[in-house]
Amino acid sequence: MTADSALPTETAPGDALEPTGAPDAAAVLASAVALDSERAVDAVATLLRGKRAAVLTGAGLSTDSGIPDYRGAGAPIRTPMTFQTFVADERSRKRYWAGSHLGWRVFRQAEPNLGHRSLVQLENAGAIAGIITQNVDGLHTRAGSRHVVELHGSLDRVICLTCGQAFGRDSIAARLETDNPVLRHPESIRIAPDGDADVGNIDDFVVPNCTVCGGMLKPNVVFFGELVPTETFLEASAVIQGADALVVAGSSLAVNSGIRLVEQARRRRLPIIVINRGVTKGDGRALHKLEAGTSETLAALTERLLG
Repeated sequence: MTADSALPTETAPGDALEPTGAPDAAAVLASAVALDSERAVDAVATLLRGKRAAVLTGAGLSTDSGIPDYRGAGAPIRTPMTFQTFVADERSRKRYWAGSHLGWRVFRQAEPNLGHRSLVQLENAGAIAGIITQNVDGLHTRAGSRHVVELHGSLDRVICLTCGQAFGRDSIAARLETDNPVLRHPESIRIAPDGDADVGNIDDFVVPNCTVCGGMLKPNVVFFGELVPTETFLEASAVIQGADALVVAGSSLAVNSGIRLVEQARRRRLPIIVINRGVTKGDGRALHKLEAGTSETLAALTERLLG
Protein backbone atom coordinates (compact mmCIF):
# COMPACT_ATOMS: atom_id res chain seq x y z
CA MET A 1 0.00 0.00 0.00
CA THR A 2 1.35 3.42 -0.94
CA ALA A 3 1.04 6.53 1.14
CA ASP A 4 -1.38 7.97 -1.38
CA SER A 5 -3.70 4.96 -1.18
CA ALA A 6 -4.15 5.48 2.56
CA LEU A 7 -5.79 8.90 2.01
CA PRO A 8 -9.58 9.18 1.86
CA THR A 9 -10.99 9.49 -1.63
CA GLU A 10 -13.16 12.47 -0.66
CA THR A 11 -12.28 15.25 1.71
CA ALA A 12 -14.89 17.70 2.94
CA PRO A 13 -13.93 21.33 2.52
CA GLY A 14 -11.85 22.47 5.44
CA ASP A 15 -11.08 19.01 6.88
CA ALA A 16 -7.37 19.35 6.23
CA LEU A 17 -7.32 22.73 8.03
CA GLU A 18 -9.01 21.54 11.25
CA PRO A 19 -7.12 18.64 12.84
CA THR A 20 -9.15 16.29 15.02
CA GLY A 21 -9.00 17.13 18.73
CA ALA A 22 -8.17 20.83 18.29
CA PRO A 23 -9.06 22.77 21.48
CA ASP A 24 -12.16 24.94 21.39
CA ALA A 25 -11.21 28.63 21.30
CA ALA A 26 -13.85 29.61 23.88
CA ALA A 27 -12.63 26.88 26.23
CA VAL A 28 -9.04 28.07 25.88
CA LEU A 29 -10.09 31.65 26.64
CA ALA A 30 -12.15 30.56 29.66
CA SER A 31 -9.23 28.55 30.97
CA ALA A 32 -6.89 31.51 30.61
CA VAL A 33 -9.33 33.82 32.39
CA ALA A 34 -9.74 31.30 35.21
CA LEU A 35 -5.96 31.02 35.54
CA ASP A 36 -5.58 34.80 35.66
CA SER A 37 -8.31 34.95 38.31
CA GLU A 38 -6.56 32.31 40.42
CA ARG A 39 -3.29 34.20 40.16
CA ALA A 40 -5.01 37.44 41.16
CA VAL A 41 -6.53 35.79 44.24
CA ASP A 42 -3.12 34.32 45.10
CA ALA A 43 -1.56 37.78 44.85
CA VAL A 44 -4.20 39.34 47.10
CA ALA A 45 -3.89 36.52 49.64
CA THR A 46 -0.12 37.05 49.75
CA LEU A 47 -0.66 40.76 50.30
CA LEU A 48 -3.21 40.26 53.11
CA ARG A 49 -1.39 37.48 54.95
CA GLY A 50 -0.42 38.69 58.41
CA LYS A 51 -2.54 41.86 58.11
CA ARG A 52 -5.88 42.91 59.60
CA ALA A 53 -8.14 44.22 56.87
CA ALA A 54 -11.11 46.55 57.00
CA VAL A 55 -13.86 45.28 54.69
CA LEU A 56 -16.32 47.62 52.97
CA THR A 57 -19.24 45.72 51.46
CA GLY A 58 -22.00 46.71 49.05
CA ALA A 59 -25.02 45.31 47.25
CA GLY A 60 -22.94 42.94 45.11
CA LEU A 61 -22.32 40.78 48.19
CA SER A 62 -26.03 40.25 48.85
CA THR A 63 -27.08 39.33 45.31
CA ASP A 64 -26.21 35.69 46.04
CA SER A 65 -28.79 35.87 48.84
CA GLY A 66 -31.48 36.85 46.33
CA ILE A 67 -31.48 40.58 47.05
CA PRO A 68 -31.32 42.60 43.80
CA ASP A 69 -28.50 45.01 43.10
CA TYR A 70 -30.33 48.15 42.01
CA ARG A 71 -27.18 49.71 40.55
CA GLY A 72 -25.79 46.68 38.71
CA ALA A 73 -25.88 46.00 35.00
CA GLY A 74 -29.42 45.45 33.78
CA ALA A 75 -31.04 46.97 36.86
CA PRO A 76 -34.20 48.99 36.15
CA ILE A 77 -33.96 52.77 36.22
CA ARG A 78 -35.26 53.93 39.57
CA THR A 79 -36.02 57.27 41.18
CA PRO A 80 -35.05 56.67 44.80
CA MET A 81 -37.07 58.19 47.62
CA THR A 82 -35.47 61.28 49.07
CA PHE A 83 -35.78 62.30 52.68
CA GLN A 84 -37.30 65.61 51.67
CA THR A 85 -40.08 63.95 49.61
CA PHE A 86 -40.75 61.35 52.30
CA VAL A 87 -41.31 64.02 54.94
CA ALA A 88 -43.17 66.55 52.80
CA ASP A 89 -45.48 64.47 50.57
CA GLU A 90 -48.05 62.18 52.19
CA ARG A 91 -48.99 60.30 49.02
CA SER A 92 -45.33 59.58 48.20
CA ARG A 93 -44.81 58.43 51.79
CA LYS A 94 -47.75 56.04 51.51
CA ARG A 95 -46.45 54.60 48.24
CA TYR A 96 -43.02 54.21 49.77
CA TRP A 97 -44.36 52.27 52.76
CA ALA A 98 -46.37 49.96 50.48
CA GLY A 99 -43.36 49.18 48.28
CA SER A 100 -40.98 49.04 51.24
CA HIS A 101 -43.23 46.52 52.99
CA LEU A 102 -43.05 44.16 50.01
CA GLY A 103 -39.28 44.68 49.82
CA TRP A 104 -39.05 43.87 53.53
CA ARG A 105 -40.66 40.48 52.83
CA VAL A 106 -37.81 39.69 50.40
CA PHE A 107 -35.15 40.90 52.85
CA ARG A 108 -36.72 38.97 55.71
CA GLN A 109 -36.56 35.69 53.78
CA ALA A 110 -32.98 36.17 52.57
CA GLU A 111 -30.22 34.13 54.20
CA PRO A 112 -26.50 34.92 54.55
CA ASN A 113 -24.46 33.48 51.68
CA LEU A 114 -20.97 32.07 51.27
CA GLY A 115 -19.43 35.55 51.20
CA HIS A 116 -21.00 36.54 54.53
CA ARG A 117 -19.93 33.26 56.12
CA SER A 118 -16.38 33.64 54.78
CA LEU A 119 -16.08 37.04 56.46
CA VAL A 120 -17.21 35.49 59.76
CA GLN A 121 -14.38 32.96 59.46
CA LEU A 122 -11.86 35.70 58.78
CA GLU A 123 -13.10 37.75 61.72
CA ASN A 124 -12.91 34.76 64.05
CA ALA A 125 -9.32 34.20 62.92
CA GLY A 126 -8.38 37.82 63.64
CA ALA A 127 -7.80 38.65 59.98
CA ILE A 128 -10.48 41.39 59.89
CA ALA A 129 -10.45 44.65 61.84
CA GLY A 130 -14.14 45.21 61.15
CA ILE A 131 -16.84 45.27 58.48
CA ILE A 132 -18.38 48.47 57.16
CA THR A 133 -21.46 47.71 55.11
CA GLN A 134 -23.49 49.93 52.82
CA ASN A 135 -26.20 47.25 52.82
CA VAL A 136 -29.33 47.58 54.96
CA ASP A 137 -30.27 43.88 54.95
CA GLY A 138 -28.66 42.88 58.27
CA LEU A 139 -27.13 39.75 56.75
CA HIS A 140 -23.65 40.31 58.21
CA THR A 141 -25.01 40.26 61.74
CA ARG A 142 -27.26 37.28 61.01
CA ALA A 143 -24.25 35.41 59.62
CA GLY A 144 -22.42 35.91 62.92
CA SER A 145 -20.10 38.88 62.30
CA ARG A 146 -19.63 40.86 65.50
CA HIS A 147 -17.89 44.13 64.54
CA VAL A 148 -20.22 45.54 61.87
CA VAL A 149 -20.82 49.22 61.12
CA GLU A 150 -24.09 49.63 59.21
CA LEU A 151 -23.23 52.79 57.33
CA HIS A 152 -26.72 53.32 55.92
CA GLY A 153 -28.72 51.82 58.76
CA SER A 154 -30.84 48.68 58.77
CA LEU A 155 -34.33 47.90 57.51
CA ASP A 156 -35.15 45.78 60.55
CA ARG A 157 -35.63 48.90 62.68
CA VAL A 158 -38.07 51.81 62.42
CA ILE A 159 -37.66 55.14 64.21
CA CYS A 160 -39.94 58.04 65.09
CA LEU A 161 -38.73 61.29 63.57
CA THR A 162 -40.29 63.26 66.43
CA CYS A 163 -39.36 61.50 69.67
CA GLY A 164 -36.68 59.05 68.48
CA GLN A 165 -38.49 55.93 69.73
CA ALA A 166 -37.30 52.79 67.93
CA PHE A 167 -39.49 49.87 66.87
CA GLY A 168 -38.80 46.41 65.46
CA ARG A 169 -39.73 46.18 61.79
CA ASP A 170 -41.81 43.04 62.31
CA SER A 171 -44.19 44.86 64.67
CA ILE A 172 -44.64 47.70 62.15
CA ALA A 173 -45.14 45.18 59.33
CA ALA A 174 -47.92 43.50 61.32
CA ARG A 175 -49.64 46.85 61.85
CA LEU A 176 -49.34 47.67 58.13
CA GLU A 177 -50.98 44.39 57.12
CA THR A 178 -53.75 44.79 59.70
CA ASP A 179 -54.58 48.31 58.52
CA ASN A 180 -54.07 47.54 54.80
CA PRO A 181 -55.43 44.06 53.91
CA VAL A 182 -54.22 44.47 50.30
CA LEU A 183 -50.66 43.89 51.58
CA ARG A 184 -51.60 40.33 52.53
CA HIS A 185 -51.95 39.61 48.80
CA PRO A 186 -48.72 40.92 47.27
CA GLU A 187 -49.47 39.26 43.94
CA SER A 188 -52.20 41.88 43.42
CA ILE A 189 -49.81 44.80 43.80
CA ARG A 190 -47.78 46.16 40.92
CA ILE A 191 -44.36 47.59 41.66
CA ALA A 192 -43.31 50.41 39.35
CA PRO A 193 -39.73 50.63 38.02
CA ASP A 194 -38.95 53.40 40.53
CA GLY A 195 -39.91 51.16 43.45
CA ASP A 196 -43.30 52.74 44.16
CA ALA A 197 -46.21 50.38 44.73
CA ASP A 198 -49.58 50.64 42.98
CA VAL A 199 -52.04 49.70 45.71
CA GLY A 200 -55.15 51.09 44.04
CA ASN A 201 -56.61 54.04 45.96
CA ILE A 202 -53.49 55.29 47.69
CA ASP A 203 -55.53 57.80 49.70
CA ASP A 204 -57.05 54.90 51.66
CA PHE A 205 -53.65 53.44 52.53
CA VAL A 206 -52.88 53.70 56.25
CA VAL A 207 -49.35 54.42 57.44
CA PRO A 208 -48.71 53.66 61.12
CA ASN A 209 -47.70 56.48 63.44
CA CYS A 210 -45.55 56.37 66.57
CA THR A 211 -47.46 54.75 69.44
CA VAL A 212 -45.56 56.92 71.92
CA CYS A 213 -46.07 60.43 70.53
CA GLY A 214 -48.08 60.03 67.31
CA GLY A 215 -45.13 61.22 65.22
CA MET A 216 -44.00 60.17 61.74
CA LEU A 217 -42.25 56.80 61.43
CA LYS A 218 -39.40 56.08 59.03
CA PRO A 219 -37.28 52.96 58.42
CA ASN A 220 -33.92 53.39 60.12
CA VAL A 221 -32.03 53.73 56.85
CA VAL A 222 -30.30 56.68 55.21
CA PHE A 223 -32.38 58.10 52.37
CA PHE A 224 -31.03 60.13 49.46
CA GLY A 225 -30.73 63.69 50.71
CA GLU A 226 -29.85 62.50 54.20
CA LEU A 227 -26.39 62.48 55.72
CA VAL A 228 -24.88 59.44 57.35
CA PRO A 229 -25.09 60.13 61.11
CA THR A 230 -21.83 61.62 62.35
CA GLU A 231 -21.28 58.99 65.03
CA THR A 232 -21.80 56.20 62.48
CA PHE A 233 -19.28 57.67 60.05
CA LEU A 234 -16.76 58.18 62.86
CA GLU A 235 -17.19 54.53 63.82
CA ALA A 236 -16.55 53.50 60.21
CA SER A 237 -13.49 55.75 60.06
CA ALA A 238 -12.17 54.09 63.22
CA VAL A 239 -12.30 50.73 61.47
CA ILE A 240 -10.18 52.14 58.65
CA GLN A 241 -7.76 53.67 61.17
CA GLY A 242 -7.31 50.32 62.91
CA ALA A 243 -6.66 48.33 59.73
CA ASP A 244 -3.59 47.43 57.69
CA ALA A 245 -5.50 47.11 54.39
CA LEU A 246 -8.91 47.80 52.87
CA VAL A 247 -10.97 45.28 50.91
CA VAL A 248 -13.96 46.64 48.97
CA ALA A 249 -16.35 43.79 48.22
CA GLY A 250 -19.34 44.14 45.90
CA SER A 251 -19.64 47.93 45.79
CA SER A 252 -19.47 50.31 42.85
CA LEU A 253 -18.69 53.07 45.40
CA ALA A 254 -21.28 55.29 43.74
CA VAL A 255 -22.34 56.71 47.11
CA ASN A 256 -20.15 59.42 48.59
CA SER A 257 -19.87 57.85 52.03
CA GLY A 258 -18.17 54.79 50.57
CA ILE A 259 -15.65 56.64 48.41
CA ARG A 260 -14.79 58.93 51.33
CA LEU A 261 -13.73 55.89 53.34
CA VAL A 262 -11.64 54.61 50.42
CA GLU A 263 -9.99 58.01 50.25
CA GLN A 264 -9.17 57.79 53.95
CA ALA A 265 -7.46 54.46 53.32
CA ARG A 266 -5.53 55.90 50.39
CA ARG A 267 -4.29 58.81 52.48
CA ARG A 268 -3.05 56.35 55.09
CA ARG A 269 -1.27 54.52 52.27
CA LEU A 270 -3.17 51.30 52.98
CA PRO A 271 -3.22 48.74 50.18
CA ILE A 272 -6.71 48.79 48.65
CA ILE A 273 -8.26 45.72 47.01
CA VAL A 274 -11.50 46.02 45.02
CA ILE A 275 -13.60 42.93 44.29
CA ASN A 276 -16.49 43.77 42.00
CA ARG A 277 -17.99 42.94 38.64
CA GLY A 278 -17.97 46.20 36.73
CA VAL A 279 -16.30 49.56 37.05
CA THR A 280 -16.13 51.25 40.45
CA LYS A 281 -15.14 54.75 41.52
CA GLY A 282 -12.31 53.21 43.51
CA ASP A 283 -10.57 51.38 40.66
CA GLY A 284 -7.97 54.12 40.22
CA ARG A 285 -7.05 53.92 43.90
CA ALA A 286 -6.83 50.12 44.05
CA LEU A 287 -3.59 48.18 44.18
CA HIS A 288 -5.54 45.13 42.96
CA LYS A 289 -8.90 45.07 41.14
CA LEU A 290 -10.52 41.64 40.89
CA GLU A 291 -13.24 41.56 38.24
CA ALA A 292 -15.04 38.62 39.78
CA GLY A 293 -18.01 37.48 41.83
CA THR A 294 -17.85 38.69 45.41
CA SER A 295 -18.95 35.60 47.35
CA GLU A 296 -16.75 33.08 45.57
CA THR A 297 -13.75 35.40 45.66
CA LEU A 298 -14.09 35.99 49.41
CA ALA A 299 -14.39 32.23 49.90
CA ALA A 300 -11.25 31.63 47.81
CA LEU A 301 -9.34 34.25 49.81
CA THR A 302 -10.51 32.72 53.08
CA GLU A 303 -9.32 29.29 51.99
CA ARG A 304 -5.88 30.64 51.15
CA LEU A 305 -5.52 32.75 54.27
CA LEU A 306 -6.77 30.16 56.74
CA GLY A 307 -5.92 26.94 54.94
